[in-house]
Amino acid sequence: MAYFLQQFLNGLHIGSIYALLAFGYALTYGILRRANLAHGAIFAFGGQVGILATVFAWNVLWLTLPAALGFGMLLAFAYAGLAAHVVSRTVLEPLRAGNPNTIVAATLAVAIVLMELGRLAMDSRDLWLPPILASTVVFWTDGAFPVTLTLIQIVDMAIVAAAVALAAAWLALSRFGASWRAICDDPLAASMCGIDSRRIFLATVVVSGMLAALAGVLAAIHFGNISFDTGLVFGLKVLFVAALGLGGSPLSAALGAMGVGLAESLWTGYFPGEWRDAGIFSALVLLLVLRSTDLARHQNV
Repeated sequence: MAYFLQQFLNGLHIGSIYALLAFGYALTYGILRRANLAHGAIFAFGGQVGILATVFAWNVLWLTLPAALGFGMLLAFAYAGLAAHVVSRTVLEPLRAGNPNTIVAATLAVAIVLMELGRLAMDSRDLWLPPILASTVVFWTDGAFPVTLTLIQIVDMAIVAAAVALAAAWLALSRFGASWRAICDDPLAASMCGIDSRRIFLATVVVSGMLAALAGVLAAIHFGNISFDTGLVFGLKVLFVAALGLGGSPLSAALGAMGVGLAESLWTGYFPGEWRDAGIFSALVLLLVLRSTDLARHQNV
């Protein structure tokens, strides 16, 4: 029982990172209705910028570790927001009314560019942050097996819960949220009612990018490093969650992504770890096929 609970808690942590990433993805997906493969790359890009800026502040500016981390986070948000703004203006907005395959190809190209920028900035090597808040908190002990989480895992989950709750409340109560829902339902009718769809679309993509950057920074601080191809793997998992229909609302997308994180942790605990991603992707593909078959059967009826 203790072993299962440990895997469950580990799944809550990685699931919270997925949830934050999925919430941001669903914001853009709601308006775009196209697969945005650049979202995961912005996640990794934000994390890598955070690592580079933190290392620079520590080694060159001689800041204390908390100040260096704060400096890294600020630059990560700034660069991720700038990247999202550029992608929105130059790629997503001009192509969103065209063929869906064009969006997929263009955002894949953007993802490759961002991955290569990160690789070149790090000189094709990994930079590692020191362990931060690595002391453990014991939740329960079953004989000699303690069920624990590190302080950074607890802090990460608290930040994600606060960010998702605030973002969900903002969508539900603000004028921006009302405009966003109107554009998701019917862009033409929303424009006829006086809603500036271009401004809402740009703001949505930038906010989505900032949430992805926050997820990237939290992942970088916990793991100590983010590889160049990490964003593609994370982004594909979130994309499958949206394709399954769980991206209908940002909150449901976050909950679906949390489930993926829990499944990953339980797989790692009970099955060979090297087959984890293959198993998770296979399960997501199977669910997508079953759902598509079910929808087709209901349409024929």
